[in-house]
Amino acid sequence: MRHYLSLALAAALAPLAVAQSISIEEFNPKSTLRVPEHKPTRAKFPFIDIHTHHRDVTPDRIKRLIADMDGLNMGALVNSPVGGGHGKWVANANAAMQAAAPGRFAVMTNIDYAGLDDPDYPTRAAAQVEADIKAGAVGLKVWKHLGMMLKDGQSQRIKVDDPRFDGVWAVCAKYKIPVLIHTADPAGLFQPMDKDNERWLELKLRANRNQSEQTNFTWDQLIAEQHSLFARHPQTIFINAHFGWLANDLDRLGALLDRLPNVYTEIGAITSDLGRQPRAAKRFLTKYQDRVLFGKDTYNVSEYHVYFRLLETDDEYVDPIRKYHGIWKLYGLDLDDAVLKKLYYKNALRLFPTLSKAGFPE
Repeated sequence: MRHYLSLALAAALAPLAVAQSISIEEFNPKSTLRVPEHKPTRAKFPFIDIHTHHRDVTPDRIKRLIADMDGLNMGALVNSPVGGGHGKWVANANAAMQAAAPGRFAVMTNIDYAGLDDPDYPTRAAAQVEADIKAGAVGLKVWKHLGMMLKDGQSQRIKVDDPRFDGVWAVCAKYKIPVLIHTADPAGLFQPMDKDNERWLELKLRANRNQSEQTNFTWDQLIAEQHSLFARHPQTIFINAHFGWLANDLDRLGALLDRLPNVYTEIGAITSDLGRQPRAAKRFLTKYQDRVLFGKDTYNVSEYHVYFRLLETDDEYVDPIRKYHGIWKLYGLDLDDAVLKKLYYKNALRLFPTLSKAGFPE
């Protein structure tokens, strides 16, 4: 009899034991909050995505992309390759995209890092970027491997402000083309993976992003090098990707914009930081409305909807795009139309004048 009672008790307690042992990855409570919700799937105004990556530019892919753009109210996009997008790729991508929809697409180029130690490398790199501009590139995309992964022949890290690229920045200034530069990653990925790190879950799920155990340089070093680059080349327009990973320190980003009028920024991959400080973020985007552009980075149609909801509505307790970006909910900024228009398209049309203005409100 006792045996059966023990079995019955164990069976009764089993669900409780499971409930008490779930992991943080499994913990995903459903909110009981009932508040007004607005879930726009189409932007209020046509917008330009200046930070998106489409390596495949075949006719079928471009056709599907245009259909997506029409559904989202994306008037145009600037296609920036992450690596290896220079030379023939620029000419071919530009020709294919312009043939499909003239004025709705533009392409960027990349720096060719081959032969970094060669004496003639600085001249050759600058000439390559200039040739790509003449072939149709409207900007230069610089990814985080400059500063983080790129090394010379002696296995020494190439700093973000390495002078061998000075000629490249000068070419961009000469032709007035922006440099979209992604330096470092969120600061939490460079910090110890402990109970105080708000990026703990991301580090748990994406162990390869743990820079504190993989690198011998700091986040502060990378950011200082980037800001040094901006200051040393005041005639070059830089778009600091991802708010320069300063969306959690808007005063510092504002001070940078105040000090360096050649620096702009964009909102790719930082919705979790903007959405947890809606009043401060709205004040920032209003104050610097002429310096911020719309960028998304990774391409996923449904994720654009979260951007629209964050920027256009005053919704509360909104689920983030990715849970591991932070264990908090988001709150809409409810931006004024005048600010929204600059963020969505006016600033981009100013920096990328080859894009067609057709279809964009005045």
